[in-house]
Amino acid sequence: MIGYVTIGTNDLEKAAGFYDQLMGLMKAGRGFQTDRGISWSTGPGSPMVFVMKPFDGEPATVGNGSMIALTAASPEQVNGLYAKAIELGGSDEGAPGERMPGFYGAYFRDLDGNKLCVFHMDMSKMTG
Repeated sequence: MIGYVTIGTNDLEKAAGFYDQLMGLMKAGRGFQTDRGISWSTGPGSPMVFVMKPFDGEPATVGNGSMIALTAASPEQVNGLYAKAIELGGSDEGAPGERMPGFYGAYFRDLDGNKLCVFHMDMSKMTG
């Protein structure tokens, strides 16, 4: 259902270095690239993540209540992505852990202050 998400940045070079490493851990590579933005995906037809400077030329700002959630292959991948984000200068918004039966996630902010979640869901453990 989701084709792509866009995350605003004020420093494309710094953002690219941050996301190159995180997306690499998810086996995603660069796709589109312009002077305003870069995309990553896991292959043709899969959803993309874009990091872009705003089209209107105004500074990128963080949305209050906005968050991008990225699916991880396992709880171990959640741990690795979270650790890498913090190592690269991201800030903690919630260390890895089970939030409810079957949902394992971690929360952090990127270098521009955008909030992200990486999560793994085990549907066999979901209740309700």
